[in-house]
Amino acid sequence: MTALRNLITDVAGLRVGNAHDPKLGSGVTAILFDEPAVASYAVNGGAPGTRDTDLLEPDKVVPGINAIVLSGGSAFGLDAAGGVQAFLREKGIGFAVGSALVPLVPQAITFDLLNGGNKEWGRYPPYRELGYEAAKAAGLEFELGTAGGGYGATTVDLKGGLGSASAVTSAGHTVGALVIVNALASTLIGDGPHFWAGAYEEGQEFGGLGLPSRITPEMRRLNWKGRAQEAAPPISTTIALIATDAVLTKAQAKRLAVISHDGHAKGLRFAHALYDGDTIFAAATGRKPLKDEAADFIEIGALASDCLARAIARGVYEATALPFTGAQPAWKDRFSGLVKG
Repeated sequence: MTALRNLITDVAGLRVGNAHDPKLGSGVTAILFDEPAVASYAVNGGAPGTRDTDLLEPDKVVPGINAIVLSGGSAFGLDAAGGVQAFLREKGIGFAVGSALVPLVPQAITFDLLNGGNKEWGRYPPYRELGYEAAKAAGLEFELGTAGGGYGATTVDLKGGLGSASAVTSAGHTVGALVIVNALASTLIGDGPHFWAGAYEEGQEFGGLGLPSRITPEMRRLNWKGRAQEAAPPISTTIALIATDAVLTKAQAKRLAVISHDGHAKGLRFAHALYDGDTIFAAATGRKPLKDEAADFIEIGALASDCLARAIARGVYEATALPFTGAQPAWKDRFSGLVKG
């Protein structure tokens, strides 16, 4: 078996591309499917921002999609899908409606408008062009941390970012997660350095520190963006794609998206709050049939939520601080001396 990259691109049939603008302090991540992928989604956050997600419901006619976009920019960032559509249309890729070809590109966004970047972009925001460049850059290898749609991401206490992880089930199905960690709350237990996802870590993918010997009540103390400042706007949302090479129905993809939200709970304290837009897409590239439908699907769902928790920690672990005055520190700014090995 080919060695895993520990990226969502270990799932055969998809590629990932990033584009970002350091001055803007924001960016776009595009996931392109080699063939239309069966996909659905689930939203558990109270403040989502999405595009073309209704077509992912199991009772809707569209059988598969061409790409998914995860980006910053809040509602302005929804223009990014148009850039990805333009790239795919140039390649002759899309859903055929008579003589018309319409690339199907659902999207979710995070709020990163107050991270210090220059958002005075003029009449139109730059996300359509960033979407095109992200699609153009799509490949099997891609950068994590402060990159693509995770470039401007933050958490309550550390710089957020783009994370990914993968795993293989006992039946041989590959599962992967890709996430923008722009959480309302924290990935850290207390003041750190341990991650809430430490129990699920593979090797030293986010420092190899595991869990503390005891988690005290003080370590469980709640904190979130804006809590300390009166009327401060919380800037949040953690969005993700779960992918598998299994053959799934649209209804199974819907269930996989629902199950995968467990990864938010494993990787963050806490998620799905009033000002979170937490959204998860689930896509199947259809390369490997289920043999035991129930058992195989249950294991795919369990590993998907684990992968998402790991990807959340990796997104923060791999991040670097933004180049702005007052920007949040990165995990490695504070704790790199504790990394094992």
